[in-house]
Amino acid sequence: MGVVGMIYEARPNVTVDAAGLALKSGNAVVLRGGAAAARSNEVIVSVLSRALVDAGLPADAVQSIDAYGRPGAVALMHARGLVDLLVPRGGADLIQTVVRESTVPVVETGVGNCHVYVDASAEVPMALAILLNSKTQRVGVCNAAETLLVHRDAADGFLPDALAALAGAGVVIHGDERTRGLAPAGVTVIPATDVDWATEYLALEIAVRVVDDLDAAVEHIRTWSSGHTEAIVTQDLRASEQFIAGLDSAAIMVNASTRFTDGGQFGLGAEIGISTQKLHARGPMGLAELTTTTWIVHGQGQVRD
Repeated sequence: MGVVGMIYEARPNVTVDAAGLALKSGNAVVLRGGAAAARSNEVIVSVLSRALVDAGLPADAVQSIDAYGRPGAVALMHARGLVDLLVPRGGADLIQTVVRESTVPVVETGVGNCHVYVDASAEVPMALAILLNSKTQRVGVCNAAETLLVHRDAADGFLPDALAALAGAGVVIHGDERTRGLAPAGVTVIPATDVDWATEYLALEIAVRVVDDLDAAVEHIRTWSSGHTEAIVTQDLRASEQFIAGLDSAAIMVNASTRFTDGGQFGLGAEIGISTQKLHARGPMGLAELTTTTWIVHGQGQVRD
């Protein structure tokens, strides 16, 4: 690519990942991290700069503009011709600001309003395990589940145990009327609103809805999803194929946790972000997605007729 820019929030590990991937793919990188991690990022970039010199590479191949604050971020977004690709990582407000304001080409690493759909044929133990892992294994990441959808024919046999398990794990539950009617004694379910269906909680919190059928589940997801990751739990092959065909998300899991949408888990190695757009990259972005193509022709005087 040439020069890759990163605008991201308070996760210093992104500083290391972005620098490593950029250098390995032959790029320089300009980093703008969050204020909360500014000192950590400063130390990390300092160490990387010394390591670059020791390796015979330009120290400025990895640079931080944290010291320039918001004006630095704005300048980075407007550095078309100097920066070849800009990758934002963080919350919805940050990402949409970069997408809206940048004149540099942007890969949108969307927020993760991920769904787990429990189909009528789902095995309850499997569905419970996938739900709990998707929601509670690590709540503050983009591939954590934020909404649970349950087929009405599975609701009676699944939801009471699922709600009890979620509550036992400390999860705050927002549910529709049918969900609230199946809550076991001692489990509080807050009435859900459209705000809940649209929310990436990044916390021990989930929205739950009973749907009439698979078509209704797909319609709900197409309405509210961010296009990141969706999962179906089912023993019906046709249902899984219909689920896959009906959705347009970057990753779709069949009988597996949403938490698997990750460069390392997919065998790609470290990632610079998870793209929810279609061009030029989609899903976990590794080394290959930080490169481009040049067509080289060696001739012997050929001319075109």
